[in-house]
Amino acid sequence: MEHTEIQPKSFEVALARLEEIALALDHNDVPLAQALQWCGEAAALTTYCRAQLVAAEGRLEQLVEAANGDVRIVPLLDNE
Repeated sequence: MEHTEIQPKSFEVALARLEEIALALDHNDVPLAQALQWCGEAAALTTYCRAQLVAAEGRLEQLVEAANGDVRIVPLLDNE
């Protein structure tokens, strides 16, 4: 399975394509070669989407700081 660099037009486009792939794999009798190609595409899209969400989380933390006037960043997720 080849992991290629994918740069969709937006997070929403990438998510829609992931949904298409999942439906196609779930509802169709797909040849193995096609299924493997789609799995590689899905892995790359997942990486792209995860990076977009991480970037959005950082921007939201900054927006929270600016909105309340504090000089601290309020984390959205507490990993402790």
